[in-house]
Amino acid sequence: MFQNTKNIKPFEKKVWLSSPTMHGDEQKWVNDAFVKNWITTAGENINEVERIVAERIGVKYAVALSCGTAALHLATKLAGERLYGQAKPNCGTLQGHKVFCSDMTFNATVNSVTYEGGEPVFIDTERDTWNISPAALERAFGLYPDVKLVMFAHLYGVPAKIDEIRAVCTRHGALIVEDAAESLGATYKGKETGCFGDYNAISFNGNKIITGSSGGMFLTNSKEDADKVRKWSTQSREAAPWYQHVEMGYNYRMSNIIAGVIRGQMNYLDEHIAQKRAIYERYKKGFEGLPVSMNPFDAQNSLPNYWLSCLLINKDAMCLQKRTDTEATFTPEKGKTCPTEILETLAKYNAEGRPIWKPMHMQPIYSKNPFVTADDNKTDVGADIFARGLCLPSDNKMTPEQQDIIIEIVRSCFE
Repeated sequence: MFQNTKNIKPFEKKVWLSSPTMHGDEQKWVNDAFVKNWITTAGENINEVERIVAERIGVKYAVALSCGTAALHLATKLAGERLYGQAKPNCGTLQGHKVFCSDMTFNATVNSVTYEGGEPVFIDTERDTWNISPAALERAFGLYPDVKLVMFAHLYGVPAKIDEIRAVCTRHGALIVEDAAESLGATYKGKETGCFGDYNAISFNGNKIITGSSGGMFLTNSKEDADKVRKWSTQSREAAPWYQHVEMGYNYRMSNIIAGVIRGQMNYLDEHIAQKRAIYERYKKGFEGLPVSMNPFDAQNSLPNYWLSCLLINKDAMCLQKRTDTEATFTPEKGKTCPTEILETLAKYNAEGRPIWKPMHMQPIYSKNPFVTADDNKTDVGADIFARGLCLPSDNKMTPEQQDIIIEIVRSCFE
């Protein structure tokens, strides 16, 4: 380990937050699509990827789609139709209805609610897993008893408190959309995420633990739901000799080329998880003695996929940090630091980190939406984690030697 940063030079090649890791099998199946001329949104790669993923996660049906956002959108549309019936012309299936959503997440989680005309109500985060708070969710039903849909994400690959969330939803007769975009391969009580909701979605975006450069999937045990999503994703074409349409459809199907990349990747999911876990554990050990903690998880019930390793700085070790909607500044202070200083320092050495997801209730686009905390004191857990947290370089091609340098760079920010 380095004792200081004076002799450290910037990395010649950038150390990424989380970049695609190719193995060669991906090219085999892409070439197979070329040879067979299945350069379309149908083909053997798509069929196989749907089978492989459904089998891995433990659901009966998987529908390959263009991206995780498409999967979330059609899951939300399906939930709205089940709850409220088919949409009126130029309206979504959730038109005029509120939906409880994770607050600290990527905006794709909640945008699908808006696509369908619903109003997201943001539920604060809990500290044990950085996911939607069951206590805040229970309180939200007291405030908005008519709500019948809950959408939650597993942040950074860490499973949420699924049993507690489901118990709250069952008491209030609410359906669940599970956003497992970041948590492919993570387990809760021995079962893979992506099978716990009434409707489920995963992502194969370029930075995910398994990638096709893009792509996503809708997951279900209902053949009827799978068939409906498949139809919607192909512009809702009816079984007629010509293009016949009686309802709104979307161009959401996955390319057979993209599916070839994913097909080649899937055999390496467990290897990627093991590499990500080693990175997490190395950070945890390397930061011993610092006033920080790593992103937490419920070790008794869950096993993350360790997609991103994150750091939370203790409150009394924070220097002054100021953020606007687009910029961040800090005031250096001996013995203290903040996410802005650490991220700027990492960037100086050619390493990529990121701020924690900015909570949805703090985003200008959603700042007027309702936001519910776990108590009447308005203790905003998500805002606190956003202020003090950051995502560390978590690329599974990062060498231990590179990670040791990153650890020392972070440690130097507390000097």
